Amino acid sequence: MTVQDQQEAGSTAPPGGSGTAPDAGDAAADETKKGGAEDAEEPEQTQKAWAARRDLVDHSPRTMNVRGGSVDFGGSFGGGDTNIAAGARVTGDVIMGSKTVHNWTFSGFSTTAISGEIPRTTLDRLARSFVTDDTEFGSLLERLRHERVLVLSGARFTGRRTAALMLLHRLGVTSLHALDRETTPGALADRFTGGADDDAARPRGHVLCDLVTRRGNPLREPHLLAVRDRLTEQDAYLVVTVGPTAVLEDVQPADWKPPAAEEVLAAHLGARTDEATAGRLLGMPDVKEFLARGHQLREIAAFAHLLVRYSLGQVTEDEVAQFSLASLENQVQEWFEEDENTVHLRDKAFLVALAAFDGGPYALTAELGDLLYEFLQKTQNSKLAPDIPIFGTHIGKRLQLARAQRYEEDENTEWGPVTQTKAAFLDERVSLVLLREVWTGHPSARPALIEWLRRLAEDGRPLVRTRAASTVAVLARTDLPSAMALVIEPWARSNRFRHRQVAVNSLTFAHAVGTPNVPRILDVWSRDEEDRRLRWVAVRAYALIGPERPGQALAALRGAVRRLHAGLSTPDDFDLEMADELAGAVELLLLSAAAPQVLAELRTHLDDDRPVRDLTLSGFVNACRRTEDDECHGTPLVLGWYSRASTGDPPSANGVAHLWREALGDPHTTRQALDVLREWVLVADRSTTTEWALAALLPNLVTTPTEYARLSHLLRTMPGEDGNPPPRVADRLLTTLPTR
Repeated sequence: MTVQDQQEAGSTAPPGGSGTAPDAGDAAADETKKGGAEDAEEPEQTQKAWAARRDLVDHSPRTMNVRGGSVDFGGSFGGGDTNIAAGARVTGDVIMGSKTVHNWTFSGFSTTAISGEIPRTTLDRLARSFVTDDTEFGSLLERLRHERVLVLSGARFTGRRTAALMLLHRLGVTSLHALDRETTPGALADRFTGGADDDAARPRGHVLCDLVTRRGNPLREPHLLAVRDRLTEQDAYLVVTVGPTAVLEDVQPADWKPPAAEEVLAAHLGARTDEATAGRLLGMPDVKEFLARGHQLREIAAFAHLLVRYSLGQVTEDEVAQFSLASLENQVQEWFEEDENTVHLRDKAFLVALAAFDGGPYALTAELGDLLYEFLQKTQNSKLAPDIPIFGTHIGKRLQLARAQRYEEDENTEWGPVTQTKAAFLDERVSLVLLREVWTGHPSARPALIEWLRRLAEDGRPLVRTRAASTVAVLARTDLPSAMALVIEPWARSNRFRHRQVAVNSLTFAHAVGTPNVPRILDVWSRDEEDRRLRWVAVRAYALIGPERPGQALAALRGAVRRLHAGLSTPDDFDLEMADELAGAVELLLLSAAAPQVLAELRTHLDDDRPVRDLTLSGFVNACRRTEDDECHGTPLVLGWYSRASTGDPPSANGVAHLWREALGDPHTTRQALDVLREWVLVADRSTTTEWALAALLPNLVTTPTEYARLSHLLRTMPGEDGNPPPRVADRLLTTLPTR
């Protein structure tokens, strides 16, 4: 039996063993040797390489863009995509390598417990660069004047503290005192004792920033009523700032909306430089890029100070360009170093999940973030069960903490596009920096993170498995030895198809973001004599990264198929799945941006030996089955390529015709090739464009009487769809065949 005959017969064999069924003792021994009993083969549908590649394209994160460019034979893969390894947009040592080291201090107030009077000079300095919407600010001012106490809610580092100070400053208080943030809601009124100060011509102001609240100790309306009575007695005012996750009962806070970043930067520069200098600095490309990144107000203030120093020649342009990344790294470090009162462990888990699923459905991100929280809590304190509120934090509040946004967008699924509510970081670099920080800066989190990734790799949703792979790729770019030993290699040696496919995607993504030595890993695995699973992973990965090095990839595939045939003792020993994977790899390489080079290489080595010939023709016939968008009656990709190459790339057009003649004339592939050609004729019956392309190809498939007889017989005898009469297009195409 030939490879094709065995495949048609429907035989299957696990990649970890031969096509024969081992006895129970051998199977148990093999499991112990290559992965353990928990990794035993389960009934699992093996996904074809073409479908797996489509999932990879559909669900890749934006930092690993595999959709840029266009395929040489038309928009077929999700609107047109290119060599996966050449499409990454956010890579390089600047993000994936070591942290950017700059000693910059962000302006603003500390969140540590403080009390005392705020100097007038500080208030005057803040007033000179304070920017706000006069209407909204005026409304807040009137509310404070009337109610005496105002709770101002906003995300951290959005200027809520400065706004509180400026509200009291505009109110005209004689002095402004900061209260200890550890003051409990119940003790708040006790901070204001005694009567009014008769010597004061104007009222006093108080500010309590970042009031600490908990579920068992919320800020309630009675607390504020008691405070208001005391403030009225003393002719004083109070502004309390809280975060979006503060626990409030019957309290309606005022929402603080930060001003536009460009306005804040212009105000800070205007307070420190002349108008001409400020205008020149604002026009710098690095400044425009910084403003587009959604930075916090404290970072904008620090950036303004740096720009002033740059205008004086005290810092370099490179330091200006690096400031954005450095501030981002500082923010990520703060998220994971601060105590539970500031960023709860559950919120930290959500941040990690958002880094993995950046731009993905919010509900999915939140679900899997809670799963990671369970694993992290088990590591931190296994005796304490994770406390996950069913109806907890609002989506808007969680995204404020994460500096992320919510939006509606279609998500590709196996049933077609579906509109989803998605969440993404405002700055696309956050996910890469965050994952690097967690993996290298907090090694104690690794056991939980590895267990979480394993669960993701087993998930039934392609999006989840793809993002597990992209996450591991970032970890590999940061620390390849650890990622290989702890995650990728165990997956590659697994008997479960999903694990092996995630290993393939992990290596592919890792190569895409510039991880060194991935081709070397594949070269070693493709020659592994002990574990066929490693060879399987290598073959699939070659199909994905091969377009950037088609010569080397095809040489490796030829070597693999020769070793496969050389190891045969009886036909039953033939590894059917590996043979199918090798043909699938050739198929994907033919349907890639490197198609012309791949085609030329295949044609050159077509007659090297029987195994290589079978590999080439099987892969070519598989490629000919694919249509645009995988539609049943879509334009065949190879036929469309041939049509365009006929006028713009004659060598490729001649190569397609040559492989068609060889596939039709080879006993091992004749039947499959005729089936594909019959499908093309049926498509041509529905599409004039396909009919013209096929009419141009068919004459070039006839060079001998045998070839003419084979094709004419097909066109004269083929039935229509569902038992209908022969399609009329067959008669028209028959007239294009040259009589020989």
